[in-house]
Amino acid sequence: MERRNESGAGGASRSVHEPVLAAEVVRFLGADSPNELEGWIVDGTLGAGGHSRALLAALPRVQLLGLDQDPEILAHARENLAPFGRRVQVRRARFSQLGAALDAVGARRVVGILLDIGASSLQLDSAGRGFSFHADGPLDMRMDPERERTAADIVNGWDESDLADLFFYEGGETRSRKIARAIVESRRRAPFQRTLALADVIERAVGGGGKTHPATRVFQALRRAVNEEGDELLAGLAAAEEWLVDGGRLAVISFHSGEDAEVKRFFAQGASEGRWDVLTRKPVTAGREELLRNRRSRSALLRVGARIRRAQPVRGGGA
Repeated sequence: MERRNESGAGGASRSVHEPVLAAEVVRFLGADSPNELEGWIVDGTLGAGGHSRALLAALPRVQLLGLDQDPEILAHARENLAPFGRRVQVRRARFSQLGAALDAVGARRVVGILLDIGASSLQLDSAGRGFSFHADGPLDMRMDPERERTAADIVNGWDESDLADLFFYEGGETRSRKIARAIVESRRRAPFQRTLALADVIERAVGGGGKTHPATRVFQALRRAVNEEGDELLAGLAAAEEWLVDGGRLAVISFHSGEDAEVKRFFAQGASEGRWDVLTRKPVTAGREELLRNRRSRSALLRVGARIRRAQPVRGGGA
């Protein structure tokens, strides 16, 4: 996930997207030998290309495959990564399509994979995408516009108990039943179509005044359901286990306690079965300087593991 700053001389503005935990990602995926590391690194959530830029600059002998399911974001990434020329391949794909994307570019020696889970700031800051409760937009939330189900479909179509469970389990919202009841009562008068209408009903149901907006967890839960983020994460972890060479590293950045717990379980089980060496016993978090300049880094959690294949054949050959 990346943060956007807007600045510029003489009234002009420009957008700078800053990736979270970039230095830590480079350090772990560099495998302690940045000038010698060769092969492919996959940035599974390309966004504006911030992490990829940092990796390509620090690891001069790697090639990079950048994936994202959002065609609008891919256009930004291609422009930002153009200076790296043929070292970069960009493809539209979800985590569940990671293996097919690697096959398509002929990648075999995969030495690193980064999965940055959640919405990009490019999506969060665009009212027209429907991710934000701060600006009015259509209640959409699809990262991939080819998905059929939108957030409006869920809000207007699911029954009260299913909505409450979704908000509680996928968003960690402890007031989920009260919010679900308010939504169902309101949609009887008119279906929800816009983000601010939903945010207003949530705020009136539970009140405001906290450190975070009362709609935060509900919007997170809806986004996760629309984009099937739980299933996509599991597919991405499985693909990393299949494709990484012996010693290849998987770095996962999550912004949700449930996602972090899933990644922790994945690495722990893999370590107990001799398939992974866990390099982060506790999740790595942003330092003070990054927290001050990038508010979105405050909830970022990074876990890293190294693939162990010594007793198994390594997939493929050279880069």
